[in-house]
Amino acid sequence: MPFVELETNVPAAQLPRDLAARLSAAAAAILDKPEERVAATVKGELALAMGGSAAPGALLSVWAVGAVGSAEQNRTHSARFAEFLGRELGLGADRILIRFHPLEPWQVGKKGTVMTFL
Repeated sequence: MPFVELETNVPAAQLPRDLAARLSAAAAAILDKPEERVAATVKGELALAMGGSAAPGALLSVWAVGAVGSAEQNRTHSARFAEFLGRELGLGADRILIRFHPLEPWQVGKKGTVMTFL
């Protein structure tokens, strides 16, 4: 079950209205997971400085079971997420940071139980 959380200082008026849904679909495709298992959130208009600059930027955190556990996987995922965010937010790759967090199935709860069936 992937979780993707986007934090940005891009003004809300410049964010696509359906950005969370688009991020969900992109994450499913990038991580090769069913979209019905993806949870995506977008937090905009944050106070954000990267490299000492408050220019528009984005931080993306990605948690997933079996999809973000190696440098090889994350190298590919990083390029694809950066391309998506650059297109959606009008940002250069130098203004996008991505953090990957591998999860084990027992670390995710749904329907009142842990997801040991994965």
